[in-house]
Amino acid sequence: MDRLLYALSLLGVIVSACSGALTAGRRKLDWLGVLAIATATAIGGGTLRDVLLGRYPIFWIRDPNYIVASLAAAVGTLLVTRFGKPPRMALLIADALGLAFFTISGAQVTESLHSPALVVVLMGAITGAAGGVLRDVLSGETPLLFREGELYGTAAIAGAGIYLLAEQLGWPTSRAGLLGMAAIAIIRFAAILWRIRLPIFHIADED
Repeated sequence: MDRLLYALSLLGVIVSACSGALTAGRRKLDWLGVLAIATATAIGGGTLRDVLLGRYPIFWIRDPNYIVASLAAAVGTLLVTRFGKPPRMALLIADALGLAFFTISGAQVTESLHSPALVVVLMGAITGAAGGVLRDVLSGETPLLFREGELYGTAAIAGAGIYLLAEQLGWPTSRAGLLGMAAIAIIRFAAILWRIRLPIFHIADED
């Protein structure tokens, strides 16, 4: 695996595990629950991607370093938060970074299999968002992906599309990947800070 892609995947695992651990802490779970949700958040998106693409063995079975990184990030989060309550923004930042890293790494994995552009974008978005969906479901919360107007899946799709477009314009893969990640993070942070939302589709109930 390309070194940059491997580094992106590990970074995605680490920040996603941190977001999972923070969510579990807010739900007052025990340490085992924290580790379970952190790991599910970290490997959920990549696992679904590999299953859909028929890419076996699954990435974390092929390379257990992903599980080690996930558990280490969860334990590190547990230790750090013993010295003070992290701000709500810490969870949102970790989640946005995880979405950015995983979306682009997922797009690159799919691209390496010579998949069509549409599949690359969709698999990138699935890789980025599915772990967060799994985290929220296991924590008993409405997933960010389905919350009213949130620019979550939209950010992932846009970032993966920008990544492919930059490559088509002749950008090196590494620079195109960084551009895609930056786009995802900027869209998410803008949505959080300025409450930018998609239009809501609503059908009024009949009397």
